[in-house]
Amino acid sequence: DMESLFVMAQVAPTEYPKDNLEKADSLVKDAAEKYHPGMIIFPETFMSRFPAGTDIATANAVAEPLDGEFVQGMKKLAADHDVWLTFGMKETIEDPADHRCYNTVVMVNNKGEIVQTYRKTHLYDAFGYKESNEYKAGDKFFEPVDTPFGKLGLFVCYEVRFPEVARYQKAKGAEIVIMPTAWFKGDLKSHQFRTLITSRALENTFFVFACDQCGGTAMGESVAVDPMGVAFAAGNEREELIPVYVDTDRIKEVESKLPSFKDRRPALYI
Repeated sequence: DMESLFVMAQVAPTEYPKDNLEKADSLVKDAAEKYHPGMIIFPETFMSRFPAGTDIATANAVAEPLDGEFVQGMKKLAADHDVWLTFGMKETIEDPADHRCYNTVVMVNNKGEIVQTYRKTHLYDAFGYKESNEYKAGDKFFEPVDTPFGKLGLFVCYEVRFPEVARYQKAKGAEIVIMPTAWFKGDLKSHQFRTLITSRALENTFFVFACDQCGGTAMGESVAVDPMGVAFAAGNEREELIPVYVDTDRIKEVESKLPSFKDRRPALYI
């Protein structure tokens, strides 16, 4: 167990991957100089965001494979600055007849190697939006990974509304769950965002770091919540770097008071 520093990069991505790679370049330099973090987290679909209402074919024309220029550029940044990176992208799919892409998150280590990729499994067909028109769902959960900062789990945005997704991460030993997101503004959305993240952290006695987009339709308000449900780092509505100092010993301390995961009775649950 150790104290580590993460930085959440709360940003407003633009349409084109090349521009967002330049943005990442300057943000990673800034974060590395100011904070020397172990990992920098970027939001969901950081690679490209088109304005709401853009034609899907146009928005998805920028999608790239995992060995494309955008991921290559991010891998180089990670290696050059000796830092882990987690970021969202639009990943091309195998079927040329399908106009959709995957909503993918990539985790890269400080040597610039891909540790794991995750294709969002639960798509946001809610509040009048239909994400499944634009993206194809993945078919397996992120498998928590051992890192120098503890065991990291991951899920994306809308998936915080499904307790089962977070529970899987806990059951596989996650201590910190990273949640890249592009949370839409709207009625009670800020309240729901904070409530859901806090609930997932509390019921699983782990940390949740939600790194949100801002600007346009996105809300900002990124937050890091500890296993007691305490928000101990938070963002505002604009672009900013949010340092998150974390000590995973906090998990054992909370579990000794609140053994809710251990006290489950799975035989009773469907």
